[in-house]
Amino acid sequence: MRENVYAAARRALKHRFIAVALLSAVVNILMLTGPIFMLQVYDRVLSSASIATLQGLFVIVVVLFIFLGIYDFLRTRMLSRAAVTFDQTVGEDAFNLWLKAGADRAKIIGRPLTDLSIVRGFVSSPAIMGFFDLPWVPVYLGIIFIVHPWLGLLAIGGALVVFVLAMLNQFLTKTSLAKAMAMDSKETSFVEQSHLHADTIMPLGMAQHLRGHWAGMHRDGLATGQVGSERGEAFTTSSKAFRLLLQSALLALGGYLAVNQEISAGMIVAASIIAGRALAPIDQVIGQWKAVIRAREADKRLSATFAAMPAVPENVALPDPKGALSVQNVLKYPPGSEGNPDAKPILGGVSFELSAGETLGIIGPSACGKTTLAKILVAAWRPDQGSVRLDGASLSQWDAETLGRHIGYLPQNLGLLAGSIRENIARFDPDATDEAVVMAAQLANAHEMILSLPDGYATQIGYASGPISGGQMQRIGLARALYGMPKLIVLDEPNSNLDAEGDAALARSIQAMATQGSTIVVIAHRPSALAAVSQLIVLKEGRIADFGPKEAVIQRMTRPDLKKPATEARMQRETP
Repeated sequence: MRENVYAAARRALKHRFIAVALLSAVVNILMLTGPIFMLQVYDRVLSSASIATLQGLFVIVVVLFIFLGIYDFLRTRMLSRAAVTFDQTVGEDAFNLWLKAGADRAKIIGRPLTDLSIVRGFVSSPAIMGFFDLPWVPVYLGIIFIVHPWLGLLAIGGALVVFVLAMLNQFLTKTSLAKAMAMDSKETSFVEQSHLHADTIMPLGMAQHLRGHWAGMHRDGLATGQVGSERGEAFTTSSKAFRLLLQSALLALGGYLAVNQEISAGMIVAASIIAGRALAPIDQVIGQWKAVIRAREADKRLSATFAAMPAVPENVALPDPKGALSVQNVLKYPPGSEGNPDAKPILGGVSFELSAGETLGIIGPSACGKTTLAKILVAAWRPDQGSVRLDGASLSQWDAETLGRHIGYLPQNLGLLAGSIRENIARFDPDATDEAVVMAAQLANAHEMILSLPDGYATQIGYASGPISGGQMQRIGLARALYGMPKLIVLDEPNSNLDAEGDAALARSIQAMATQGSTIVVIAHRPSALAAVSQLIVLKEGRIADFGPKEAVIQRMTRPDLKKPATEARMQRETP
């Protein structure tokens, strides 16, 4: 079984963090260069008036700051490279997970690609640096304590106050910020759906109502987020002001101790600088707390989503199928009805077999399960019971990418993507040849139509679709289904946008593919789409009401005296 990709990527990221932590140790040690230099200037150079000492110290400081810059650059670069590597490791699986969830209507938490972008941005952001510097806060406070216990106690007390502010910030803002992010995700989904269905929304006069609905969602999301932001802003500014006050308090206390000859003047300045450096990581984390919360929530969602996905078995590479199709007692409930004892199945025990090269039509009233059966035949959905076998192997035994090359599918919603006609027909395969693309278009009787377009196969469709009719789009979708000479072809309402000429072209395409040995299933309401099929299934309420040679089934449908029970029709399959 394949390992959880996200868990493996997080583990690899932790190894990078160890290296960054080691570099952070060197950086934080070198950060003491400034305070120590100030201490030496005040206590040695000024008292001795030695220019040579000042020059020597300055040369050392220059060298140390050069190394500080190099190590700080290295840890920053290491984090940015780690973020890119993390994204590259998880990105394709997150995209595939999002596609699969859309195909089988599975419920997943959040949006994997958006969440991945949030986590990647956090890993390479300045916010994470504060966490690598936090372990050095006690070290800096210990140094101040060595300078003088009173200064150390004051610095520790100040650090505790800043720490309490940080915890209060986390406690009081996490709920509202998490809720705001969830509301923002819902709003984004609503906006995308509105954009997708704008051609339906506008004619129905729904725009004003949807605009008001969106405004309400947006207003509530902003208000919820603003509550967390305002609380965070209060803690951020309070922490910053307190840090400046603490430095001044250290200077005042240091001045008092210097007057009493307990510390030197250089120690005053050094202690103040070190205290500022000690509290800077806490201040940095508080200032970036919103980004920290977003990254933490995104990481939780990604971890939960990937952990919930079933492990992918490493299937044995099977030989190319010939097209023999066997459907055995397929039962399917509506997506999302898991655990509902009152749910009614969409398909209830559908069974039939087709030899390689046979053509089958499926008809029936609306909502009888035709489209659901089509999705199960092409492995877009999995049956809740039963199996679909291709050449004797269940579809789950095939690698999904390999199986897809042997399946042609024309859904009701064509799903053509933004790109050229060539790219869509070739299924965006970068290795597709022009010959294979043209052959698919010719088999779909779409070649001449494509050539008549201004840019031919380079014509852009999708977001910049241009003057392409629904019938033309459907024939392009048919060409995509026939690309690569698949052995199993499922066409769901392939003639819904075709005229008489298109119907005739469709029939020729089905006959041509059947001659090549492809098994073809055509789902249709209009009888013209069934002209080239030899077998026919009548679905009713998710069950097979009749099955056999097309002419015999049609005759039984039109002549009541020839009708027989559905079970007998299935058991006693007639031959042409």
